[in-house]
Amino acid sequence: MVYSNLKISLLAKKYGYPKWMIERYADILDQELEDFLQACETPLPKSIRVNTLKTDPVTLIKELEDKGFTFESVEWCRDGFKVKNSPISIGATAEYLLGFYFIQTTASMLPPILLDPSQKEIILDMCAAPGGKTSHLAQLLENKGAIISIEINPQRVLALKNNLARCGVYNTLILNMDAREFSKINFKVDKILLDAPCSGEGLIRLKPERKTSRTINDILFCSSNQKQLIEAAVKSLKKGGTLIYSTCSLAPEENEEVVDYLINRYPVYIEPVNIPGEPGLTKFKDKNYDPSLTYARRIYPHKHESIGFFICKLVKEES
Repeated sequence: MVYSNLKISLLAKKYGYPKWMIERYADILDQELEDFLQACETPLPKSIRVNTLKTDPVTLIKELEDKGFTFESVEWCRDGFKVKNSPISIGATAEYLLGFYFIQTTASMLPPILLDPSQKEIILDMCAAPGGKTSHLAQLLENKGAIISIEINPQRVLALKNNLARCGVYNTLILNMDAREFSKINFKVDKILLDAPCSGEGLIRLKPERKTSRTINDILFCSSNQKQLIEAAVKSLKKGGTLIYSTCSLAPEENEEVVDYLINRYPVYIEPVNIPGEPGLTKFKDKNYDPSLTYARRIYPHKHESIGFFICKLVKEES
């Protein structure tokens, strides 16, 4: 479907976006554009991940239901639940303060699950604060094995420490450093989770101000930084190791372009994943990406009741 300049302008005005963003979304989503824009107008329901280091889903959900909360299961995370009714803030319960659950979007539960960590492995979380994915990894490992969590911002390191302590995580080493420098240590790990800092274009349901607070220059800046991060990641990965790359952006420059950049320079391939989502893009405007990027997955607000999200599973070749 081809949108006229008038139609693009009308949609931009109706939903409060700059015209250039609507033009990009039209290229990506085609006839689903208006469904997407409408979904982004609907506030995102809260969701939680039960922390099985401290409790179990049956016990916790019953305790919270007795207080008037109601829940719905998250299809791709056995410990994830959408909050359907909340008599008080989900972040104001004693159970939350005791670390029995973590508040996070449903899409952000996917990277640790896809990484599938083993207790015999060393896991690297490259951009770890505020700790949702690190604590999820620790939970999947039953607090065994070893996790290295990196965070560059000292203030965010404090949030990371506090959240891991609240959740009872003790198999994790925290490093306050630039993750792009980690490969210089020349220490190889088995698996890496890189949930890269991004423009946050997929967070509009949570933060409507993102419609106008980001520019194309922000996207290009993030893309450059992400390419440096993913290069540092693959250099730190053992042969045969797994790298999960994800962002909460829908911009191809931050997603498919970053992965395409990597697989064309290093002995890395994309592995298919069995999760909900739409295939990654192989073309955007005048750029073509590797055909295997169809194995990546895009999560959309109008299809998956979540934020906008991108995720890709990469494997470093053995030889």
